[in-house]
Amino acid sequence: MTDFTLNAEVRSDLGKGASRRLRRNAAQVPAVIYGGDKEPQSISILTKDIAKLIEDEAAFSHVVTLNIAGATETVLIKALQRHPSKATVMHADFLRVVAGHKLSAVVPLHFVNAETSVGVKQQGGEVSHVISEVEVSCLPKDLPEFIEVDLAQVEVGQIVHLSNLSVPAGVELVALAHGNDLAVANIHASRVKEEGAE
Repeated sequence: MTDFTLNAEVRSDLGKGASRRLRRNAAQVPAVIYGGDKEPQSISILTKDIAKLIEDEAAFSHVVTLNIAGATETVLIKALQRHPSKATVMHADFLRVVAGHKLSAVVPLHFVNAETSVGVKQQGGEVSHVISEVEVSCLPKDLPEFIEVDLAQVEVGQIVHLSNLSVPAGVELVALAHGNDLAVANIHASRVKEEGAE
């Protein structure tokens, strides 16, 4: 498990102008922490620190510790606003994590055994990824870094659904809980082969 910690400062100067000054003059990103039974809190984080944090995909599905004026808050990254052309973070929303309370978070899917799957290796098919991440509901301590999608036994024409995934104990797939058994990936016949057959 990687440790994700950021230093933050309390921000009292609010509004669009203040946020612009913060980004331009102090190289900091304005952010807000909300949720739990506390009031929302406005903070700022060094632009370079948040850029470094999000280089690691796992940061989005991990509990992040914020050090603010001698106190700590455990949070999840809920939303990032990025600059349209530079991809730099302009604003961040963090959701408070309360121990013992379930949270919902978006977790990446990691596809394994694609090249060696029955459909690709023996039947000459191609893998299509339908979704690359999934929303989960669980206690903070059970939050997985990613969910693995094993394609080893998948054949041409078969579709992998959410219900086919093995998820860790205590973790629930939100879409599935709402009755939506979404397609995750499939293996289809290679187009090159089909054209050759014609």
